[in-house]
Amino acid sequence: MIHVLTTWILPLIVVLGAAVTLHEFGHFIVAKLFKIRVEAFSFGFGPRLIGKKWGHTDYRVSAIPLGGYVKLGGDESNAPIEGEGVPDIPANERFDLRPRWQRILVAVAGPVMNILTALAIPFAAGLIYGVPATPAPIVSSVTAGGAAEVAGLRPGDRIVSFNGTANPEWEIVNDDALLSPNQPLPIIVRRDGQQLELSITPKPFTQDGETAGDLGFVPDYGNVTVLIGDVAPGSGAEAAGLKGGDQIVSAGGQPVKSSEQVVQYIRSHKNQPILMEVNRGGQRVPITAQSPPGQQVLGVHVGQRLPPGPGGPVVAAGYAVNSNLRILRLTAKALGQVFTGKRSVRNTISGPIGIARESSRAVSDFGWAGLVTMLGFLSLNLGIFNLLPIPVLDGGAIFLLLAEAILAVVGLSISTRVRERIQQVGFVFVLLLMVFVLTNDALKQISLWRGSNSNAPATTTPNR
Repeated sequence: MIHVLTTWILPLIVVLGAAVTLHEFGHFIVAKLFKIRVEAFSFGFGPRLIGKKWGHTDYRVSAIPLGGYVKLGGDESNAPIEGEGVPDIPANERFDLRPRWQRILVAVAGPVMNILTALAIPFAAGLIYGVPATPAPIVSSVTAGGAAEVAGLRPGDRIVSFNGTANPEWEIVNDDALLSPNQPLPIIVRRDGQQLELSITPKPFTQDGETAGDLGFVPDYGNVTVLIGDVAPGSGAEAAGLKGGDQIVSAGGQPVKSSEQVVQYIRSHKNQPILMEVNRGGQRVPITAQSPPGQQVLGVHVGQRLPPGPGGPVVAAGYAVNSNLRILRLTAKALGQVFTGKRSVRNTISGPIGIARESSRAVSDFGWAGLVTMLGFLSLNLGIFNLLPIPVLDGGAIFLLLAEAILAVVGLSISTRVRERIQQVGFVFVLLLMVFVLTNDALKQISLWRGSNSNAPATTTPNR
């Protein structure tokens, strides 16, 4: 019970609570700057569980922890979710009587706060630790029988085009492959001064019930430190004596140059002895590990420390922007595959259970500091999602305000009855979305529990 609390529930509360609180704080602080009354600041929806009232504001925790809200005086647009407001609010403190531009700024402040948080985290990391160097898109080694070998790639090949992207960075190559298992992708490499047009089909592998694509080669990482992040209790890795914090020096008799090399070695030797040498406290320790009978799981998470590149505010800012653009690109492409039928909804959309699972993995791999990166990812997605023009969401409120502004030019307006109907439709949509996400989460987790002994991966992918 304590293990579940510290590795699942507590990380979920920390990362989801921080993302929601920051979002609502954006609405809150802008409303306060405009001297608009804030009746409630709630983490979660539904009945009030606990809280404290300071001044006119009730700071509360509500029963359904799938978001939150700031209840503004005079704003009854989301009454089905937020409840009825106080009727006798002075006119100068009412949200609904404020100029349209002020209401738009209050609505947009929540998503903006999330996006700023997503930018601030990698920016601060870049300033403090330096921007991590990324591997060159050069094939360093090829896995026997892997997708790269089948495609005809060789060590030393430089990728000059991948899936239509010219001169791609390694992150672009890896992201496209992860989202494209069993899908042939065009690739152009430079070899001995010549360009060769090839096709590579990433081989599928399963991780936490989700299928992704593996290219079967290791890029040129340079000098990196490869570490054991976490060892599962009762696993073959634990039985062999592997411990969190061990530095992997060699795998299969070959010097280790990247965590991807270790991942591919373990993945290609399921149910076989895994030979490693680790550095533990300055001593070399040989390890022979093997999955328990009937299992394909070695039970180890592998990570790496890339050498930091140049620092400074300008470089850190560019790193922050590029990191978030990469997340947006990956998310948009995954959603696009859902709509085109190339990817299942279950493998794409996650809710509280999925967030808890990823938060737990972040803590296992990188300690509690890993939640900071998880917070940036979640904040960005929360901010962008809330900008969608769906009633009840911030984007829906902004859309209605802009529509009112356009209609006002020709002397028209949106009636209270129409506005209420729109909000009701939005409320039903959000409610159905919540039910779907929770059901999807539950089914995925049940599937993971049932298949944990046969379908789980040998290790996690380390490209972080």
